[in-house]
Amino acid sequence: MELQQMRYVVAVSEERSFTRAAERCRVVQSALSHQIAALERELGVRLFARTSRRVEITPAGEAFLEQARASLAAAERAVAEAAAASGEVRGAITIGVIPTVTAVDIPAALGRFHGAHPAVRIGLRSGGSDDFAAAIRAGRMDAAVLGLSDSTPPTGVAVRVLARERLVAVVGERHPLAGRRRLRIDELAGEAFVDFPEGSPGRIPSDLAFLAAGIRREVVFEATGADLMLDIARQGLAVALLPPAVVSADDRRDLRAIDVEAGPTRVEYLAWSDFNSSPAARAFVDSVLASAG
Repeated sequence: MELQQMRYVVAVSEERSFTRAAERCRVVQSALSHQIAALERELGVRLFARTSRRVEITPAGEAFLEQARASLAAAERAVAEAAAASGEVRGAITIGVIPTVTAVDIPAALGRFHGAHPAVRIGLRSGGSDDFAAAIRAGRMDAAVLGLSDSTPPTGVAVRVLARERLVAVVGERHPLAGRRRLRIDELAGEAFVDFPEGSPGRIPSDLAFLAAGIRREVVFEATGADLMLDIARQGLAVALLPPAVVSADDRRDLRAIDVEAGPTRVEYLAWSDFNSSPAARAFVDSVLASAG
């Protein structure tokens, strides 16, 4: 059994097509089909059920696929470790970034890392802090920038605090509060809000701050990205609570960012696994922490 055969199985299972898998692996379809058929004969099981129009992985194929992926990852890790021993960082990393990251210039950080380690393949994912922390713990992600409240630090991962900041109230230029430079949190009682989905890490700091102040808050609009939240605030439909740096200089022409006394506080973390991390992952974390000071 060869690693190349395993790669073909993974490609067919993900593409659900021998043609697309062959294109992805840059081989002719007949060669790929021959290799998988040879592997099936060696194993004595069918890995795929196929017709001229349809390809589906069999239960035996599912069982093989899990171990094939693990074997390929182990082989790639072995190559990366050998290269690292000679001073070259290779392999692949997957990085997670929340939509409202402000503590790190992500494109610049990736650019510096790529310049220093061009042999490393970089994958970038956008999403939520809880999902990223779980992915790091499960070994599916190497590092991530998280945004959480002071009272809910990440667990089960190594972390470094990158920034701690108080969120600001963002309103449209015609909003009744637009002329204010500072507000008490109780002055936002009765306002309509736009925020991240209920229960998400991006929303929890605001929910906790209003709960601590004994103020009921009505979130009329839910959004998963800061741009949509800013657009809703821009239309005068709701107040957004966001990090100050999210409101750019261009935004400030028709939006107002107002400091909120006793308002929500968010902590940005760099998170990674400190259990048997790859040379590429260690190099990326070192690079970000060095630039963050």
